[in-house]
Amino acid sequence: MDLAFLHPLYERPGPWASVYVDTSRHTESTTPHERSLLAQEASRQLAEQGADEATCAAVRAAMEELRFSSDLCGRALFANGGEVVLDPSLASVPLAPLSTTWGMLPRVAPLLDLVGEDPLVLVAYIDRTGAHFELRSGGSGPEDAGSVTGSRQWPMHRTSSVMQWSERHFELKVENTWAQNAAEIADALDSCQQESGADLIILVGDERERAYVHERIAKRLLGCTVQAPHGTGSRLLDEDVERLRAQHVHQRAAGELDRFLSARSPDDEGRVGAVEGVPALVDAARQHQIDELLIRMDGPDAHREVWIGESPDMLAVKQADLKAVGQEHTWSARADDALLRAAVATGAPALSMAAAGPGDTPSGGLGALLRWS
Repeated sequence: MDLAFLHPLYERPGPWASVYVDTSRHTESTTPHERSLLAQEASRQLAEQGADEATCAAVRAAMEELRFSSDLCGRALFANGGEVVLDPSLASVPLAPLSTTWGMLPRVAPLLDLVGEDPLVLVAYIDRTGAHFELRSGGSGPEDAGSVTGSRQWPMHRTSSVMQWSERHFELKVENTWAQNAAEIADALDSCQQESGADLIILVGDERERAYVHERIAKRLLGCTVQAPHGTGSRLLDEDVERLRAQHVHQRAAGELDRFLSARSPDDEGRVGAVEGVPALVDAARQHQIDELLIRMDGPDAHREVWIGESPDMLAVKQADLKAVGQEHTWSARADDALLRAAVATGAPALSMAAAGPGDTPSGGLGALLRWS
């Protein structure tokens, strides 16, 4: 997950109110009074944890407004200094109807599973004359992304009679027409992907036409391109897209896990490309070496206590370690949230290992691929 959207949470000092609310139970029969009670409960819980009155009021008001939202799963709210700073919609239903946290760092780690990977999908409906493109993103319908018409429109169809020399010559012209148009479709796909930033490409069309385009697609796109078994003119249903998106997310997580496992062994220079466990990760964060953070939310290290300073790279396993380097103000924090703050500061992404399937790697639930300057 690209963590850039979290930057506003680290542009002001804590403490922070973090609220996760399940909106999947909100129906037309849910009364304003019931929603108001949930908002009041969130405010009450935060006040008991020490939140200031202005921040509690801001959370309560924002939750009251959720009665107008169309969120199918839930919403996260992050408030500070009497203001809700960030309120992303959730793609999965939270485990509890309501959870609240008041602490020096915003409680962002659950977002990895609740917002999750949301790959933007570029669908190409291919025929022999060209292709029509559309973009699909989670929770929204298709968006027109343009089309391409091949420069060669004749001949298009093969002969079915016994081949004579002239017919064979015609067949070769058909093949050349298809090949030329497929190359132009592949070029247009490349441009559309670069412009849109799509994470996954789905080729839709007759098997032979899809194959022609797939053979000519840019090498950099092969790893994120799949083919859908639908004929010309058919439109992918939402469930088809979601299934292929889920497969893509799983394969990406499994691939990053394999890369992590391989990188734990030292290279020819004796350097490792991956570390796990809180002490090693804290050290990597302080040296700005985290290239990608891997987290299993149910791992025992995720909620382990670490110590943080005012800057994202000031974290340590022991409070005395920060005091030793001149940090006057220090606070305790969860390891996962502290490491995510450090990752945001250096532009490193994070990935939930839940998508890779069950397992106990990385050890303790926290790991990182490293960058070496």
